[in-house]
Order: sequence, then C-alpha cells, then structure tokens
Amino acid sequence: MNILLIEDEARVADFVRRGLAAEGWSVDHAANGEDGLELAAQNNYDVVLLDLMLPGIQGQGVCRKLRARKSKTPIMMLTALDGSEEKVEGLKIGADDYLPKPFDFDELVARIEALHRRATGYTADVSDTIITNGAITFDRASLEVNVEKKPIELTKKERDLLQLLLTSNGRVLSRERILNTVWGLNADPLTNVVDVYVGRLRRKLGQEGQRIVTLRNVGYRMA
Repeated sequence: MNILLIEDEARVADFVRRGLAAEGWSVDHAANGEDGLELAAQNNYDVVLLDLMLPGIQGQGVCRKLRARKSKTPIMMLTALDGSEEKVEGLKIGADDYLPKPFDFDELVARIEALHRRATGYTADVSDTIITNGAITFDRASLEVNVEKKPIELTKKERDLLQLLLTSNGRVLSRERILNTVWGLNADPLTNVVDVYVGRLRRKLGQEGQRIVTLRNVGYRMA
C-alpha cells in the first residue's frame, strides 16, 4: 500500500513512517501542505494521512484542494483537536476519517486498512476476525484467547502484544516497533518492558509460548 503522510511534527511523522514501513507499506512524507499537494499531484496513493494543524496551507485547505482536483483517494485527518466541530467540518469538506492524537498505532493501521477496503470495494469475511497459530486462537471481535480450546486470561497489554505477534505473519518485530505499537509514542526506549511482557506471555501460553521466537539483539517473531 502507498501512503502519503502530511505531518509537520517531526517526532510524530517519524513514528508513523517507521511503523507503517514495518507493515511493508511505502510512505512518502511532506512536512507542510504545499509539499503534500505537490506529492499528491505527482503520485498515486492508496490513503492520505493529513495533519490538521500545518504551516502555510492547513489541513482543511489541503483537503479542499485535493477534492477540488477530483481526487478520490481516502483521506484520514490526524489532529490534536478533538472537538466535534472540527470532526464535522473535516468530514464535510471531504475527509473520510478522523483520528485524534495521541492515537494507538494498531488503531491507525486498522483504520487505514478499513479505508482501503472501502475504497476498493473489499468486504471482509467474518472468519477474518479469528486468528489461529498452532493451538492458539485469538478472536479479535470478542478479544477471547484460547489455547487448545481452553480460555486463558490475559491483561490488555499482554493481549495487544499477542495480537501484534499473531498478525505479523512471521515477520520479525523489533523491540522498538513492539514498544511503539503496544505502549505508545511516549514510551521510554530504554525500558525492558517488552522482554518482561514476552516472558509473561510465554508462561501463560504454556507449551505454545515456544512459538514466540527471540532473535538476539533484533526482536521477536511468531513461528
């Protein structure tokens, strides 16, 4: 998937760009509205992530100009302004979704995928909500986790970590990626919380916990 990110806050832009790249997506970044409009004119994108508060042409102006060009690319607005008036105005001028900052990275990914499905006419099957790996099943709708058809109790962070590992399709996830996704943008990069929670998750999964493979000095993946 090709994503255009128009965001002036360097820390947020870097966080989003690295995270989406880890999903295997291509991300072009513009730090202001003018550059974003130029990139949008030169390339075809599947989704545009548009910050509302930009230097020069602000997000609403960028959105209006894109729609004036008859662009049908889905637009998601990202903003620290969480008022209903801003949401309504953004949707009225052509935005397709609205995500307030700070946001959970997994929610961002899920919303991008939903926008892309909507734009391409894809309808997800109910079975897509069930993730299976060996004897582990994870129901994303009910958030129930079973091992060998027996339910196990997980905390929210343990469940988020397991879901991230299960949906990575065997890809290696760096500690930084896991930390940013599960604990958020403001997490301390020097903390060992990822290793601690992986250990807890392995114990709760029992024999199936061996499916979580450690790659020394790199990260983790689900076998």
